[in-house]
Amino acid sequence: MTGYKWHEIYKAALLETDWSKIGERIQAAESALHERKNEFDLNHGGTPEENRAIEDALNGLRVLQNDVARWQGSQRAG
Repeated sequence: MTGYKWHEIYKAALLETDWSKIGERIQAAESALHERKNEFDLNHGGTPEENRAIEDALNGLRVLQNDVARWQGSQRAG
């Protein structure tokens, strides 16, 4: 998966340890992934491997977003 331009942005979101910055990292990664998917519309879909990697990355970001939402909820409750 390392040859994809969006991968570094995605990796930065996954590795961010500052919970106050993670939301913007997730948004940047989602944006890069959706931009790449839009490029596929112009060049007939890209490779099956990259398509699968993008879907996996988007799923990973959804899980991360849920974790962030739980953390934010605990900060408000505490």
